[in-house]
Amino acid sequence: MLVVDDSVVVRRLVTSVLESDPGIRVAGTAANGSIALSKVQQLAPDAVTLDVEMPVMDGLATLKELRRTHPRLPVVMFSTLTERAATATLDALALGASDYVTKPANVGSVQAGMASVRDQLIPKIKALCGQRAAPAAVAAPAPAVPHPAAPAGDLPARVDVLAVGASTGGPDALAALLPQLPADLPVPVVVTQHMPPVFTRLFAQRLDTASALAVKEAEDGDVLQPGLVLLAPGDRHLDLEAAGGQVRVRLSTAPPENYCRPAVDVMFRAVASAYGGRVLAVVLTGMGQDGARGADVLRRAGAEVLVQDAATSVVWGMPGAVATAGLAHRVLPLPAVAADVVSVLRRGRAPQRLTAGSAS
Repeated sequence: MLVVDDSVVVRRLVTSVLESDPGIRVAGTAANGSIALSKVQQLAPDAVTLDVEMPVMDGLATLKELRRTHPRLPVVMFSTLTERAATATLDALALGASDYVTKPANVGSVQAGMASVRDQLIPKIKALCGQRAAPAAVAAPAPAVPHPAAPAGDLPARVDVLAVGASTGGPDALAALLPQLPADLPVPVVVTQHMPPVFTRLFAQRLDTASALAVKEAEDGDVLQPGLVLLAPGDRHLDLEAAGGQVRVRLSTAPPENYCRPAVDVMFRAVASAYGGRVLAVVLTGMGQDGARGADVLRRAGAEVLVQDAATSVVWGMPGAVATAGLAHRVLPLPAVAADVVSVLRRGRAPQRLTAGSAS
């Protein structure tokens, strides 16, 4: 590991946290990006933690150079929970950063700060480096009894909502998927991407700019409508309430599930409750197993489940958990997902102009 941060206190904290795990060794540290680039050449680390804001050479400039010289090196950005830092972190993800963690704020003690970094960072480093995640960060297991792949006749006759879950690598995957969906999409879309507050609002704005669909951070009471994409806000579960012929968002501060809030499992149970089997669920790249239990609920309700394949996933944790439990109808590479989604949404509807990639 190489730890890059302009603060000596943060470098020491991150180094101490990482080396508390017997499977991780910090080979070196750097105070800015220029030094970091030299040390990457010297030390050949398996992964890098990279501060967003640094003097001399900041995180974005460093990342651009790393991606030119080391395109597959796992890079985890280290960001504060500010709008400026969140914007820069989203820029970094678009430039090829593998993932990010947020620096602890208002945690009350050094020990609490270290615990916050440890809980976020170590599982991500291990997942990105292909190791087994730490037991404390492993989500609840997938259902014990695998389902066989459903025959075509068991698919829902018509789908009335699209539900998408993602985590590590998800921002890039969603930025690839949603702009390929047409403006006249006949169903609403709900999305849970593991992200903290501030990040989700800014991410929704970026997706809205890039997509023909309207995309916004979900608010309590929002009505699900065709062509509208609602993104679960950071630190809130996205639940739903069906009443009076409408389905509305009900945001929740219920305890985290799979160590996550928002959690994909909560959203999947919500769409199953509101729509029964008339659901297409898509699980994109992400570490852990969030979504597997919810996919089980959806399959039992008669819904359709699609997951991203291992080859195009940054981490095949979430989609892999669904697939290996026998809950996925199809496992597809990311470039094929949009066309498949559009094909499913055509089913049971009169012919209309509904083609993947028609957004402009």
